[in-house]
Amino acid sequence: MSTPTEAIREQLMASSPEYQRLREEHARLAIQLQQLASKPYLTEQEQIEEVRLKKLKLRAKDQMESLVRQFQAA
Repeated sequence: MSTPTEAIREQLMASSPEYQRLREEHARLAIQLQQLASKPYLTEQEQIEEVRLKKLKLRAKDQMESLVRQFQAA
């Protein structure tokens, strides 16, 4: 049984191109971070890239949650 928030997310996935784009971006960033995490050692440049990717991933998640809150308020 899904929670009301999960139901809203599912509805947004079905109806909101912006939410779909953000979710795809979030998933793509997660994959890139997993690839970096699988390395035994990160160069300085890779460490900087890891921080950049984490910030972008968090921003995408924040924007998705903002859309969920807007949907709840409507």
